[in-house]
Amino acid sequence: MPTLLSNVRWGFIGCGEVTERKSGPAFNLVEGSEIVAVMSRNKDKARSYAERHNIPRYYDDAQLLIDDPDVNAVYIATPPSTHATYAIMAMKSEKPVYVEKPLAASYEDCCRVNRIAEKTGVPCFVAYYRRQLPYFQKVKALLDAGAIGRVMGVQIRFSVPPRDLDYNRTNLPWRVLPDIAGGGYFYDLAPHQIDLLQQMLGPITEAEGFTANRRGLYDSEDTVAGCFRFQCGLPGSGTWCFVGHESAKEDCIQLTGESGSLHFSVFNYHPIVLHNADGRQEFRPENPQYVQLPLIEQVVRHLQGRAICTCDSVSATSANWVMDRILGKL
Repeated sequence: MPTLLSNVRWGFIGCGEVTERKSGPAFNLVEGSEIVAVMSRNKDKARSYAERHNIPRYYDDAQLLIDDPDVNAVYIATPPSTHATYAIMAMKSEKPVYVEKPLAASYEDCCRVNRIAEKTGVPCFVAYYRRQLPYFQKVKALLDAGAIGRVMGVQIRFSVPPRDLDYNRTNLPWRVLPDIAGGGYFYDLAPHQIDLLQQMLGPITEAEGFTANRRGLYDSEDTVAGCFRFQCGLPGSGTWCFVGHESAKEDCIQLTGESGSLHFSVFNYHPIVLHNADGRQEFRPENPQYVQLPLIEQVVRHLQGRAICTCDSVSATSANWVMDRILGKL
């Protein structure tokens, strides 16, 4: 690993919506962390972002940002197709990386990132920030405390209607373009669910699936069904529909145990519902305003030598493997 950083000076590659709402401001809220540069291929966009957020420098070339001597860590917030390239560029320049999820647009590209991280010794972290949120830590605490006993089954149920942009064939969102996103909305949303389940229940070692394009709004899959098995032998299944009716909206993971059940959501943060011998209980843990803050703080402390962050590229790769298996890419 490079020399420990007393002050982590971040350069952003990408300055889209996620940096505005979930992550960007959090980098300046952590002691010993600051944003010093931002890059977008659209120079006007980079300039606007820098001015609005009081960032000293902006670029329209990723290599220039990486080469900036004042930048000693890089946050990659671009679509998945460029994650591996930018991460490898930064690591080869001995600059630690924090990359948006999924780590890459394919399992193969994840492996490329891991090889460079191992070769250079430069850490690469991945923004599976839900691991650190109070909401999901409460779910894990209930499981660890035996609130539902041994887990016997896992079911993911997710359904949303099409978004307005999905109807615009001439200007579709990048999240439904497999060459950019790795797949359709499944590749954008499912990794959070899959990653969380593996943090709670252990690694998934088997996965299969079926996909369909039911509405024909875009070329990628809009409906997915998958089944998987954890290393401990626990089976699970999931259904994802991105073209359902409004009345069928659902965001639920159900964990069935030998002495109860847990229901929780991943994106809407509905109350966690526990059913067991004590009856029905609800839990509503509050998350911070900027949801990536707890993980970013842990990453910064790791780079300062004050903590260990395990949300790295190796731990993130398994989610891509599971998704690629379900989509038939492996």
